[in-house]
Amino acid sequence: MPEPERAPAVSVVLPVHNAAATIGAALRSILDQDYRGPLEVVVADGMSEDGTREAVAAVAAADPRVRLVDNPHRATPAGLNAAIAASTGSVVVRCDARAELPPGYVARAVATLERTGADNVGGVQSAEGVGTVQRAVAYAMSSRVGVGDARFHYGGAPGPVDTVYLGTFRRAALERVGLFDETLVRNQDYELNHRIRRTGGIVYFDPELRVRYRPRASLGALWRQYWQYGTWKRRVVRRHPRSLRARQLVAPAFVLGLAVSAVLAVTPLRAWALPVPIAYLALLAGVTTVQAVRRRDPAVALFPVAVATMHLAWGGGFLLGRSGRP
Repeated sequence: MPEPERAPAVSVVLPVHNAAATIGAALRSILDQDYRGPLEVVVADGMSEDGTREAVAAVAAADPRVRLVDNPHRATPAGLNAAIAASTGSVVVRCDARAELPPGYVARAVATLERTGADNVGGVQSAEGVGTVQRAVAYAMSSRVGVGDARFHYGGAPGPVDTVYLGTFRRAALERVGLFDETLVRNQDYELNHRIRRTGGIVYFDPELRVRYRPRASLGALWRQYWQYGTWKRRVVRRHPRSLRARQLVAPAFVLGLAVSAVLAVTPLRAWALPVPIAYLALLAGVTTVQAVRRRDPAVALFPVAVATMHLAWGGGFLLGRSGRP
């Protein structure tokens, strides 16, 4: 951990929009950090209409470390850039309104940043749900079958990676690559980390940095979220073809396989329509059984539905989604 006189100033930035249900817990988790250096919090509000702005303003009135700025564009990357521009720390920690930083998070992230020489350090997105559907979604988001081999979803060995959840950045690195791309509604983190790595920087994964994340609480909201993920991933791949990873093609390939199966089902080759859906259902059944034994939670009954929703939405968005400017 950095010595008190050497601890760099930290700015925690949050883009928010209509997040009244979760912003209080997010801010408390930041303000309760035991970091020994200067710490400020800059919240960029996307013109919320549900009381988020008033909740942040109340916290800011009680704690001078918190400031509120406007994000009239409402998009996440614009909010991040507005908060970064209004901040002063040499280290920038990203947080989201749905996330809660555990005790010691900022101190460990800064220490890891200094120890590794990385430009960005991040850890695990620890999805945790409350209701039945949200718990099922959390289990799906923590499963390799659900989200592939990206370490930030479930953990793994520390070291350089393509991307991390949230991130603790050197301000100099952000300025070097030009901050977040405001034309990307989604996938802006991955794209920024790609530019950092392309300019010689290191993005470092520390599995001890675990952040609680509240996933979507309905299948409809989950579908919209993952459709956007797939849609904007395609746009990033068009811009940076070398950023594509094999895991990111699995869901689109699955959707294409189902489409081919549907066509074959109304032809004399209908017998060939069965392998893809049968194999997928068998995979879901096997993984769900393992989850049921491991979790012992009735919410696991919805686990295969959540996984299928994520796969179909992500793959469909990648193949068919339309990404206009925000």
